[in-house]
Amino acid sequence: MHYPLQVAGVKRNLTLFPISDDLQIAAFILLGDQELTVACARALLERVPAYDYILTAEAKGIPLAHEMARQAGAEHYIVARKKMKLYMGKAICVDVQSITTAGVQQLFLTEKDAEMMKGKRVLIIDDVISTGKSLEALESLALKAGAQICGRAAVLAEGDAAQRDDIIYLEPLPLFDKNAHPLS
Repeated sequence: MHYPLQVAGVKRNLTLFPISDDLQIAAFILLGDQELTVACARALLERVPAYDYILTAEAKGIPLAHEMARQAGAEHYIVARKKMKLYMGKAICVDVQSITTAGVQQLFLTEKDAEMMKGKRVLIIDDVISTGKSLEALESLALKAGAQICGRAAVLAEGDAAQRDDIIYLEPLPLFDKNAHPLS
């Protein structure tokens, strides 16, 4: 089963995947889709507030953050990593549990990135906001680094996230029951 989506002037058919016995999601994947990434970055840049740095989580938000930074002429964007690496120094860490990943994960912010963000306006970017747990983890990292959150943005707001007034998004994305019917 597929869900037809048009976002930023680009049409895609999203495959539905079960995440429980009663619930399915439409898989929105920017990775490898240059046309979609470029169009979504352009559309989001028209809506977001002024910022100093973009912050996203590894991995699906990276192409969007990269393209937004490229189009805006920014020197840097910051990626919260899912695994600690030796070069990260005294990294800041938070726990996160998202709708698409089983179990609790961690996100790490390098010592260098945390220092760079201190006192700066940070725009948090993701491909899809659903439960908001990844967003909360990114906010926590940014605040621990001493940054100011100036906005939260995503290409899609999934399910109840579309009712939030604290996020910027391009299109809503429904959740689906086990028979592929959109949930209201």
